[in-house]
Amino acid sequence: MERAHAASAAMASLQGQSVELSRIRRAAIVAAQDAGIRQDEIARSLGVTPGRVSQMKKAVSGEGHHAPTGPVEPRPRVLVERALPTPPTVRGSQSLYLTEAERQGLTPERKMLYVGQEPASDHVGAALRVEPGDAVIARRKMFWANDVPVRIATSFFRVDVAENTRLDGEGFVLQTLQAAIEEMGHQFSHATETLTARPPTPYESDLLDIAGEWIVQVLRVSVSTDDLPIHALETICAASRHTFPIGQVTGSDQF
Repeated sequence: MERAHAASAAMASLQGQSVELSRIRRAAIVAAQDAGIRQDEIARSLGVTPGRVSQMKKAVSGEGHHAPTGPVEPRPRVLVERALPTPPTVRGSQSLYLTEAERQGLTPERKMLYVGQEPASDHVGAALRVEPGDAVIARRKMFWANDVPVRIATSFFRVDVAENTRLDGEGFVLQTLQAAIEEMGHQFSHATETLTARPPTPYESDLLDIAGEWIVQVLRVSVSTDDLPIHALETICAASRHTFPIGQVTGSDQF
């Protein structure tokens, strides 16, 4: 179990070696079960579901480093819409994702993974106009549709904007994140959304269960009327489980 914990922690922080780490974790889980530890006990210890432990155990062992042929278990095909730009009525709702998913007839679920300070990545630092590596406040959430993992969304804030406010607290911000920001005296001027397709990090691949697939990263940067970047929302979408309807600006109907 100590080896399985160490492998999981390493997969969340390293940008490579995922094949070997998956093999180590798989062997550790098998050894734990051979020693009499039940699957539900392993799941509780690793902070995952028993079904996820089963998937870890069945994962490709990595001998020969063959490319994966597909998911280890059949999953229902789920396509979740992520409209660009985000419609104002959706952006102003209690939850962008819950509103989108329910409109599409899907059963949504969300969970808060982390709230706290962490070093800014290059693109988040550029969005918030801080140096890469400087501390920013992160609020990271996980989303499912019909029990299938589809998204990881992280709200990033400058420390001088959000520290010791509701944006720095545990749990979901009610009624809405935007309302909480406006209560602090900030008024939104404009936002930009940038879509990037790339391979996932090991952490993203593991959470979304998308070995061998790519992700689509949507970075939405909201700027105040004082020209201060208030909110950078990074959404990591499992590419095969999303569509991205793109709306045209009203009155600009030239083709």
